[in-house]
Parts: sequence; structure tokens; C-alpha cells
Amino acid sequence: MAAPAHADLITKHSTSVQLTVDAAASQATRLGSSYSVSGSNVSATLGGLTAPASATAAATMNAGTYSQTTDGSAFSFSETFNSGDAIPTGTTVTSGVAPSLPAFGSVTTTAGGVAGSLAGTIDSAGTMSLTAGGAGTSATGQFVSEITIR
Repeated sequence: MAAPAHADLITKHSTSVQLTVDAAASQATRLGSSYSVSGSNVSATLGGLTAPASATAAATMNAGTYSQTTDGSAFSFSETFNSGDAIPTGTTVTSGVAPSLPAFGSVTTTAGGVAGSLAGTIDSAGTMSLTAGGAGTSATGQFVSEITIR
């Protein structure tokens, strides 16, 4: 006669709730200075950009000297300068929070979430309850059951 079958049965259960409220965020991109000049029937001692005085300053325009090549003839002339962004002085980040955003040429800002009635609970029986919050929030509940037979 064969021996009876024998096995160990191990079960593990875990339950978790994760609540998330998005933080407000801003991203600023510092834009550089640019200069261009074009024309016809114009003689020029070209201008251009002068290097910034420091790493936090913007380049400045060095105006050129221009004159009409043939007096009385048609001419065209265009000179464009876009001043880049300088970094404001005295901006100090403390405790991970910037006191204000620099006024750079490109800034993207997103609003933070609103917790509202966001909630999640787990009772001693492993029963989960999730309550939706406001915009920019999420509630995730998870129940994991593991069965091992040895």
C-alpha cells in the first residue's frame, strides 16, 4: 500500500492603498540673445553681439555703422536684435522651494492637485475603500494573494 500524499500549503495575503496628489511645478528655459542684419546697396561695418559680462547676464547688441553704397539708388536694410534672458540676482532656493520664478522667455507651469475628498482605508479584514479626490489626484488599491504548495 502506498503512503498517503502530504504537502505544505502556505498562503500570504497583502493589501495596500496608495494616495497621490500631484505637486505644482514650473519649468523655465533661459533664451539666448540673437542678432541678424541683411540688406542690399548698403555698406556696413557689421555690428553683432557683445559677450555677456557674466554667466548670469544676457549678451548685448553692438550696433554697426551703415551707409548707402550708391547714393540715390534703391536700397533695403533690416537689423534685428532679440535680447536674451538674464538670471535675476538674489534668487536663492531654500528648503527645495524657489521663492519666485524667473521671468524667462519660456515658462511652463502646471497646477498642483486638489486632495478634496481623496481617501483610502484598509480594515482588519483586508477590505479596501477608495474615495476619489479632486483634479490631479489618484487612489490605487491592491490586494495580492500568494499560494505556495510544497
